[in-house]
Amino acid sequence: MIHFLSISIFPFLMIIAGAGDALSLRIPNWLTLTIFAAFFPLAWATGMPLAVFGLHVLTAVILLVVGFALFSAGLFGGGDAKLMAAAGIWFGSTQALPFLAFTVIAGGALALCIGVWSVISMSWDIHDVSWAKKFSRLKPNVPYGYAFAIGAILAFPESWWMVASG
Repeated sequence: MIHFLSISIFPFLMIIAGAGDALSLRIPNWLTLTIFAAFFPLAWATGMPLAVFGLHVLTAVILLVVGFALFSAGLFGGGDAKLMAAAGIWFGSTQALPFLAFTVIAGGALALCIGVWSVISMSWDIHDVSWAKKFSRLKPNVPYGYAFAIGAILAFPESWWMVASG
């Protein structure tokens, strides 16, 4: 049972976070806290070594600081910053970079698709404002929680959890 929980809870919660963000452009604090908190009992139940545990916690702290720096710069939402840290604790220092790389690729593809969709769906009223001015004002919202979910699912098979489960 512990094996099943250790390899299924995190991906399941990330899918919920991604879908919720895609639908409402919000990542609830309770969900981020649940993702973060679920790590601790499962780390204990699976026998994660203390040194590895410490690196996982340190990774979450670093990602939280980086996330809020991006939030302060206006590049990220606050929920995205918290979700990145909550997901980061599950990956630790060894898998944080693949998780972030997959997330950036998924986020870039998502932003491109949303941008193209926004351009296609705009009504071009040439008599009122030129199409170039409308294009320059285009700033679609990107549900980056969706990209975090994709990045997490793609990086998870190489994580400590899957390696430890055999």
